[in-house]
Amino acid sequence: MKSIEKFFSALLVFAPLAFIGYLFGLPPIVLFVLSALGIIPLAKYIGEATEELTTYTNPALGGFINATFGNATELIIGALALHAGLIEVVKASITGSIIGNLLLVLGMAMFFGGRTRKKQEFNATAAKASGSILLLAVVALVIPAIFIQTAPGVAQDIVEELSVFVSIFMLIAYGANLLFSMYTHKHLYTQDVAEVEARWSKKKSMLILFFSTVSVALLSEILVSSIEPLVQRFGWSELFIGVIFVAIIGNAAEHTSAITVAVKNKMDLALQVSIGSATQIAMFVAPVLVLMSMFFTTRMSLIFNTFELVAIIFSVFIVNSVVEDGESNWFEGVQLLMAYAIIAVAFFFHP
Repeated sequence: MKSIEKFFSALLVFAPLAFIGYLFGLPPIVLFVLSALGIIPLAKYIGEATEELTTYTNPALGGFINATFGNATELIIGALALHAGLIEVVKASITGSIIGNLLLVLGMAMFFGGRTRKKQEFNATAAKASGSILLLAVVALVIPAIFIQTAPGVAQDIVEELSVFVSIFMLIAYGANLLFSMYTHKHLYTQDVAEVEARWSKKKSMLILFFSTVSVALLSEILVSSIEPLVQRFGWSELFIGVIFVAIIGNAAEHTSAITVAVKNKMDLALQVSIGSATQIAMFVAPVLVLMSMFFTTRMSLIFNTFELVAIIFSVFIVNSVVEDGESNWFEGVQLLMAYAIIAVAFFFHP
């Protein structure tokens, strides 16, 4: 754990380097790399500060704080990309975050956690409940796309209104999910969770949360501004950049957390980190960005392209199949990782 902490602390040096590079007009590829590496440790500190603050609250409020700040990095990058008119990058990053958490993060957790064990067990009821909310997310994302396909020539205003209504319903469902997991059925999610004592004071947690969030906002501005030059220079599609690079940058902290707890044989926590983060992206971040876009020139809808939707559907399907028995092993982790690799390569070649 100490080596991991040192690694993330070392990455902090890239944050000031990105600011300096931006002032001196370094090439976009350099700025993209520097800002991306600077965002990774800051995202981790946002997550840690959020967790520390939840120790001073009740479970319901703690769940709300987690929902609000747990994916602050994705929200900030998404909001700035929306402001820049990069709607496809935003949608792609949502897609990438969902499939990345479900396949890459959970796959690595199962692989590294199961290397020295025949199997690892977790609460199947909680896993199935998490899977059901993901299926609801699939419904919410697929219905608008089907609506467009079956109603050719429908006005753009109608599409935007549909997206707003669906987003509101998704937020209500996510709120109900928080109530279920944090209050009425919290016993399903606390097998591995002991009473946690705060390591930081409330003041320290709030200061770290504030400065980390502001820093991420500034670095995200640099990151987003370098995307279009990358597209023009390397020929990468906005779809590929959003699905792979932006998504991994925003979820790097979750990757480390899930693997760490899985190695300690705490698979319930690993599933909460991976599946829980995917659920937050689909049911909280996506609808919030849709509603947020109402204040921008270019509005975002919930109409994802067919390839993105198929990737999400297959990811949810394979994860539900893997976790339904309440057990995992290293080979199931390899299956999830190979599924992610196949999808990632397909996004790279997708025009």
